[in-house]
Amino acid sequence: MNATAGGRNKLVLKYPASWWKNMWREGLPSGNGTIGASVYGAVQEETVLITHEDLWHWGHKDVLPDVSHTLPETRKMMDEEKYVEASWHLTNALKEKGYNTRLAARFPVAELKLAMACEHAFKQYRRSLDMETGEIAVSWKDGGTSYVRRLFVSRADQAIVYDIQTDGQELQGELRLAFHPTDNPRLIEACKEMEATVQVKAENGYLYYAVRNDDGTDFGAVMRVIPEKGALETEQKQAIQFRGASRVLAVVKVFVKGEREKEWGKLKGELSGISAGYEELLATHAAIHGRLFHTAKLELEGDEGERTNEELLLEAYDGEAPTELVRKMWAYGRYLFISGTRAEGYPFGLYGLWGGDYRLIWCHNMANENVQMMYWHVPAGGLTELMPALFRYYDSMTDDFRDNARKLYGCRGIYIPAGSTPGIGVPNQIVPVIMNWTGAAAWLARHYYEYYLYTGDRNLLVEKILPFMKEAALFYEDFVVQGDDGYYKFYPSVSPENTPENFMPTDGKPLAHPMPTTINATMDFALLKELLSHLVEGSREAGVHTEEIAKWEAMLKRIPEYQVNSDGAIREWMHERFDDRYNHRHLSHIYPIFPGQEFTREELPERFEAFETAVKKRLIGAQSGWSLAHMAAIYARLGDGNKALECLDILSRSCLLNNFMTLHNDWRNMGICMNMAEAPIQLDANMGWVNAVQEMLLYVSPKMVKLLPALPDRWTSGKVSDLRFCAGKAAISWNKATGKFEAELAADRDASFVLKLPADLKHYRLSGQEASFKPSTLGSGCYEVVMNKKGRLFVST
Repeated sequence: MNATAGGRNKLVLKYPASWWKNMWREGLPSGNGTIGASVYGAVQEETVLITHEDLWHWGHKDVLPDVSHTLPETRKMMDEEKYVEASWHLTNALKEKGYNTRLAARFPVAELKLAMACEHAFKQYRRSLDMETGEIAVSWKDGGTSYVRRLFVSRADQAIVYDIQTDGQELQGELRLAFHPTDNPRLIEACKEMEATVQVKAENGYLYYAVRNDDGTDFGAVMRVIPEKGALETEQKQAIQFRGASRVLAVVKVFVKGEREKEWGKLKGELSGISAGYEELLATHAAIHGRLFHTAKLELEGDEGERTNEELLLEAYDGEAPTELVRKMWAYGRYLFISGTRAEGYPFGLYGLWGGDYRLIWCHNMANENVQMMYWHVPAGGLTELMPALFRYYDSMTDDFRDNARKLYGCRGIYIPAGSTPGIGVPNQIVPVIMNWTGAAAWLARHYYEYYLYTGDRNLLVEKILPFMKEAALFYEDFVVQGDDGYYKFYPSVSPENTPENFMPTDGKPLAHPMPTTINATMDFALLKELLSHLVEGSREAGVHTEEIAKWEAMLKRIPEYQVNSDGAIREWMHERFDDRYNHRHLSHIYPIFPGQEFTREELPERFEAFETAVKKRLIGAQSGWSLAHMAAIYARLGDGNKALECLDILSRSCLLNNFMTLHNDWRNMGICMNMAEAPIQLDANMGWVNAVQEMLLYVSPKMVKLLPALPDRWTSGKVSDLRFCAGKAAISWNKATGKFEAELAADRDASFVLKLPADLKHYRLSGQEASFKPSTLGSGCYEVVMNKKGRLFVST
């Protein structure tokens, strides 16, 4: 903990990107939320992959046919226990009508290629990323000459800035922009058609690049090369050569959805106005980037910040992730998030801004777990200012969502398909596990409402958040069925993406989703309960929709109680016809305690224990990268920090690349998570890691704040500052060896909640400024706290 902050927040590798083919998978990423750059790190011929948030192609949007007649037919089949037939009924109806919407795919703009001669074999190679600035550096020695290349994506100048230096020797090399080749044999012909539209020209220190997209618009870039001393040549007309230079600066600006000649002229004008050097450009950018990166801070004992990524991964592979790796992964997930999205742009995607092919696996926005996981960490981590991208994206497709509800199910309100890409909010993955799941809107509504809880933005609550939630609830008003017992029956119903054990194939043939369509999935009712509860609470606080509150409260009373199976575990399906299956990665039925906050162990200990049993029954071999991060967060909610950290240990030795990007699964048949040959990058696990660490340190709901609720034994001392509770910030420091504990809560607005102190804290004192406290009926270490705006509450041993 004596290391400099810069060392703790720097990733250092001894290897360049070296994954066979797909080299982009191991690039080091930089980005400003709009433009992305990924540095491979080769010495002789460097590649920097360039991407843009708004570059998509190959989507197709069909008109959704009206198949709402299938809902009563599906229900009739289910009433007759023809569950498999019912599962496919809606899906088959769409297929029979030739419905064929395809989601779009993000793809790269170009490659920035740098070629430099090598006189000797390289030595002392390093590739690094400074997360505090977003700067990537590649350094090595060639004989007695030291080289360093540095790059960042500027938030201030909306450009990629690339600097090449030596220790006094003359530089000679070539820079160009080139079409990025596909690694997928199935895409080669389609990419050839696109590549045929490439135009490149170089003149007077500028290089121009453009390609035609499938919508008829152009995308591309302009690069300006500025040498110190020496000379530039453009004899090839498609590259810029430099020689005799002591230093070279290249600045690249990117365009999409334009006309090449017009965009080239515009970007050249912007580039010609840049007079600052590399250091000045970096400083201007770093001030903006650094403010976001430092919205929260964490230090842990044993985090010296001195080891390379490879060294950390090798230690993790032996069984336990070193504390330095755990803390760096927390910082790295935050770094990826702030670099890969912006408030005015698109939500953070599964590949961030750094996908390196033309149709990657699951490169869309998936809202049956993945989108949500990528935003769990945001409010407590102080990054709510970046959340509007999520709302803007889904709000932009409201017309599609209303159309979906009416034509698929004959309901008012909105139905959001699990998968979507910009402008394509209609159903697309035409399979039962997706088509029969109706919970996306309700799950996303949690993020809308959480934004209000942390910001207190009442205008947004009234103008955007409650209207979205009302649309989601309106769908359920028409969809759910009241049974003879007075309680709702929810069908068709899906617990993503699981099949009940008694409907699994008996022949052992592997099927992804054999029969997922059921009655009364626990998650569906949990989502409905949360949505209605937030609607009632938010409407009362804002003094709006008062005439509808009684209706929503009546709906809440018709939701049945969660069920417990013979193992003492919460049932995944509340209907007796469907048996629990523990051999699965999703933990959807745990929603009431995570990510939901329906109740805590302090409030309902017996019911809480049934959820705990259900988690412990899940099999480790069925997990994936993201599900291990999800499970870590659940164990934190359960108060078991050691098990939460064990989940991260397993993730680190199964689904982590050397650039610390997370994979969907291991690909080496090691038996600790599911196996899939492609092992696609999925950065939801990076974000899930951030959230799991934060959950171990701080539990936050509008009603309760817990300090160090799941501190692992291995975290012997540390401190965290500027994590958020709903109405303010929290700072905590601890040292187990000395018994020292200190915490400060600072309120940004009036607040009242129950504060729970760490269970092992026996002797402590509380004091406050503009804050009062008294013991709570929830048990030892719990206090009812009332804080005024600007109030402070202190706890110390």
